Amino acid sequence: MFAVFSQYPTFLVFLAIVAAIVVTMVLTPLWIKLLRSSQIGQQVRADGPESHLVKQGTPTMGGVVMLVAVVAVALCIGIPTPETFVLLGATVLTGLLGLVDDASKVVKERSLGLTPKAKLLGQFAIATAFVLVAVNWLGVSPVVDIPFIIQLDFGILTTVVPIGDGIAIPWLYLIFMNILMVGMCNAVNLTDGLDGLAAGTVMIVMIVMAAIAYRSDMLEPAIFAAAIAGACIGFLWFNSFPADIFMGDTGSLALGMALGCLAIITKSEFVSLIIGGLFVAEALSVMIQVVYYKKTKKRIFLMAPLHHHFEKKGWSETKVVVRFWIVSGVLAATGFSIYFAETLMAVM
Repeated sequence: MFAVFSQYPTFLVFLAIVAAIVVTMVLTPLWIKLLRSSQIGQQVRADGPESHLVKQGTPTMGGVVMLVAVVAVALCIGIPTPETFVLLGATVLTGLLGLVDDASKVVKERSLGLTPKAKLLGQFAIATAFVLVAVNWLGVSPVVDIPFIIQLDFGILTTVVPIGDGIAIPWLYLIFMNILMVGMCNAVNLTDGLDGLAAGTVMIVMIVMAAIAYRSDMLEPAIFAAAIAGACIGFLWFNSFPADIFMGDTGSLALGMALGCLAIITKSEFVSLIIGGLFVAEALSVMIQVVYYKKTKKRIFLMAPLHHHFEKKGWSETKVVVRFWIVSGVLAATGFSIYFAETLMAVM
């Protein structure tokens, strides 16, 4: 629709942010009204902070509106490429997985939806399909660059399946990226525990990923990342404390998968771990807590994930959220600086 502006790529990226904000802010109130009339609300975990009990029944599955906004903007702004459709496919499929999980929570009226095994199987299936498509049809190289240190060739152990022109399966790269994508998917999901926390931090991260894609001359992935950032900004209007709606697993799982997919497309696999460092810290806090408790029957953190630890220490919810936004911004800026410095040195 806006292909006429293709000679102004920077304008298109910023337009994607604004358009996604508008679509999200227009549709979210309608979605909230529909959810309330249908009595579809969040089920709060029984062992969570006592202050969260008042959130019981708050409309959830706001990720549906965010995904609608991202799809509409990514397809209407610029000229969609194969990368656009593959990124949207993986993100929407993961969102649908989260939607099933959210719906099952509502039906069963408990905070647990699909079994962990079912969710992981679905995530690994989507991640595997994405990696194979990226390598075989999008020309993504199965190497991982650790800036200023080494470039790891994860394609040395590759099997070619004689289907069509042959499907290459780079086993080491496939395993590594499955861990990164599924890990990031669940890390963002774990971060989505306070009003505005996940939406705000994903917004920051996606702005940086859009900049990386743009720097790599990948306009459509940049528009895709910008659309997600815009959808997060629009959603924050309703998700800020006290939240009128939650994104649910529909949103958090999809956003985490989108980040992992963008890392592959833009070849920023390692740097994405720094850019999304807050999500990594949240996930690690849960893993450390579980392992340490099983061995010692004691807890390192007052409560995991990490944001709940600071709540237990007496920080208000808004203080935790704003400070985590700041940390996320610092990590995202650091990751981008490392990426930019290496690419700059490569052309000098």
